Amino acid sequence: MRSTDNCGQTAIVFLARARRRGLFIAWPRPPRSRPRWMQALLMAIALIPGASALAAEECSQSIADLYESKSPAVVLITALTINPYRMEDRVRQTTGSGFIIDAQGLVMTNSHVVFGAQAVSVTLDDGTTLPAKLLGADPIFDLAILQIPEPEHGQLPVLVFGDSDAVRPGEGVVAIGNPMGLDQTITSGIVSAINRVLPERPALLARPMIQTDAPINPGNSGGPILNRCGDVIGIATEILDNAQNIGFAIPSNLARSAVSSLVEKGRLIRPWFGVDGSLIDARLREIFALPLTEGLLVEAVEPNSPASIAGILGGRLPVKIGTRSLILGGDVVVAINDIALKDVESLQRALETIRIGTRARLTVFRQGKTFASELEIIERPLQPGDVPESSQSFSTRQDRGKDIDKVR
Repeated sequence: MRSTDNCGQTAIVFLARARRRGLFIAWPRPPRSRPRWMQALLMAIALIPGASALAAEECSQSIADLYESKSPAVVLITALTINPYRMEDRVRQTTGSGFIIDAQGLVMTNSHVVFGAQAVSVTLDDGTTLPAKLLGADPIFDLAILQIPEPEHGQLPVLVFGDSDAVRPGEGVVAIGNPMGLDQTITSGIVSAINRVLPERPALLARPMIQTDAPINPGNSGGPILNRCGDVIGIATEILDNAQNIGFAIPSNLARSAVSSLVEKGRLIRPWFGVDGSLIDARLREIFALPLTEGLLVEAVEPNSPASIAGILGGRLPVKIGTRSLILGGDVVVAINDIALKDVESLQRALETIRIGTRARLTVFRQGKTFASELEIIERPLQPGDVPESSQSFSTRQDRGKDIDKVR
């Protein structure tokens, strides 16, 4: 899957399943304090689900009207990255898209557009180029917030978050961004699917995406996907390579919920469990024709994680069943905090009980025996796989015969 930032190269997509609790990363030098206007603003952004009170049949602005009224809030982002470990090709300039979410100068974009950049600038609709400060970024959800100066005269145009939970397949959408360096380009299409989970991240870091056939290309990364009311229902983040008009967007509700933490703390804070695995479901039991224990099959354990310290074991026998890859031989986590892991919903409930600074109780099955274990939960640090190779690099990852790339 290709990211939509236009640097001639793309980075591996970061996927995280919204219905399963994620694991957050650290971000250096968080802002120490925010003025009261920003505190009030962040609360408003978090609580007000957009201006989509209009009935669906009323959300029928023409594409021309949407472009005229909404494109002024869409910006071009340029990020300069310098690799201190190279003597040649040290400097890389990346361009992407973003959009203004408040009149005081907060801009949302993708993390992979700006993460690790030494200098970032934002070009407004009128051609004005401003220096931007990175307030916070989360590579896992692929979200970032920039701060630009307020204008001396007038007010910055803004876009409003809509309710992505209300989005239905077949609804009309438009994408506005800067594909291939062509500023302020609008394309249209429909919502092709919702809750689309792409199998490129560990199960506990995967989130559902909105799929659209509105054409998005390199340079669109971080740009808004709008419904016909003009509300942001998604943030363009990636495309399926070797395909026609199969693009994906981060749901607006997820993006809106991240704003406050990104601005105030510079990062999203997640408890660290430290395992990757697959739920043992009825399909797996049928395939293996064995009395497998229900639970989360632990395939990999992150080094120095709470699970590793507690002695949880990962798998050692890779197998492939059709297009599905598994690593067998590891522990099976039967329950977390006395919640039996039988399906995605029960796993979600169990993970929601995990808090930083507490101890999580596990029931574990290993080699025919069941035993109890406890994990000391801490904040999840940045992991090497969160920012593959370089946040500014173009890399393609093969997955089930398809290329999944970022769309910078």
